[in-house]
Amino acid sequence: MRDEPTATAVETSPASTPRRKRILLVDDDPEIVESMRVALEAMGYEVLIARDGNQGLALADTENPDLVILDMMMPKRSGFLVLERLRQTRKVPVRVIMITANEGSRHKAYAEMLGVDDYIRKPFAMDRLLDSVRRLLES
Repeated sequence: MRDEPTATAVETSPASTPRRKRILLVDDDPEIVESMRVALEAMGYEVLIARDGNQGLALADTENPDLVILDMMMPKRSGFLVLERLRQTRKVPVRVIMITANEGSRHKAYAEMLGVDDYIRKPFAMDRLLDSVRRLLES
């Protein structure tokens, strides 16, 4: 009688399953944050939230997000200062979408000079943001 080979279960460890893309939302407006969080989580992204620029930098350092969605006007540290710091300190540049209610073209030009990947004016259609997120995370 021959020994029949037995099937063994293949274990799937967290390392073998691909990590969900992480998005860091840095915005002090709870309603905007919540609507973005719901939409992004529905698309399968992991969402981290910071309520001001200092929290945003701390989370960017510890959590290594794939994308940062950054409000321009925030308490403690503006989106511009956060963007400058992200560009100076990260070896691998993180993708950044800046959102703002500011209408000035000077601000957009400055954000682009700092290397922002997309610049979206508030109010915006959620589809506009989601298209940008998808495009930046797939490239």
